[in-house]
Amino acid sequence: MNGGAFIRRAVILAAGKGTRMGAIAHETPKPMLPILGKPMLEHILERLAAAGFDRFLIVVGYRHEVIEQHFQNWPLPIEFRVQDPVNGTGSATRLAKDFADREPFLLTYADILCDAAEYTRCSRILQEQGAAAAVLAVKGVDDPWQGAAVYEENGRIREIIEKPPIGASTTRWNSAGFYAFRPVLFEYLDRIRPSTRNEYELTSALDLMLEDGLDLRISPIAGDWRDVGRPEDLAAMNTAQSPL
Repeated sequence: MNGGAFIRRAVILAAGKGTRMGAIAHETPKPMLPILGKPMLEHILERLAAAGFDRFLIVVGYRHEVIEQHFQNWPLPIEFRVQDPVNGTGSATRLAKDFADREPFLLTYADILCDAAEYTRCSRILQEQGAAAAVLAVKGVDDPWQGAAVYEENGRIREIIEKPPIGASTTRWNSAGFYAFRPVLFEYLDRIRPSTRNEYELTSALDLMLEDGLDLRISPIAGDWRDVGRPEDLAAMNTAQSPL
């Protein structure tokens, strides 16, 4: 992406409490939990910068002042939006509309670590597939029951099933937690309704886009990737010689 990057803006969703982390996230926001002496969120920002992104929006919520203070003098421009109430990834993403400014952007959750090259690949697929409205990074797994099962044909997404039952999926693709979007996404975010968890979910907007026949593509993870969602994931990262 360096040298005339197609996408320069990146959005990081970092508002949640990190309940799966248990007590270690009670005082420290989950994105600020340390990995090898540096907040997880800082690792993400550095990798996005290495991929050519140079403008950032972080959607914050729980203990947002801790995040804002830590990054107030970061070398590249960072904007913050406070999600209040913290009621889902869809409503969090809507806060990025002005930041996106009718341009394509990359969006990632704040507990996903991957090689910088994965951000580049996802963005390039959006650029190369000119009719695509979105590109979802996907990770090959034995059974995507813990995440979202992504069904595709020749790289084009047919269906996304959130939290499928164990053993029920016939696809090995699991949503990898980051995306490249065109601004048409915001039209669909305006249409979503609360889920069964009474939250406004980003996946609800993706479902509406698929129902309307929009072109959504996959970007398979080829390098290192980690969902740092639980204490054991964090512990594994901190005993490694490098963040991945």
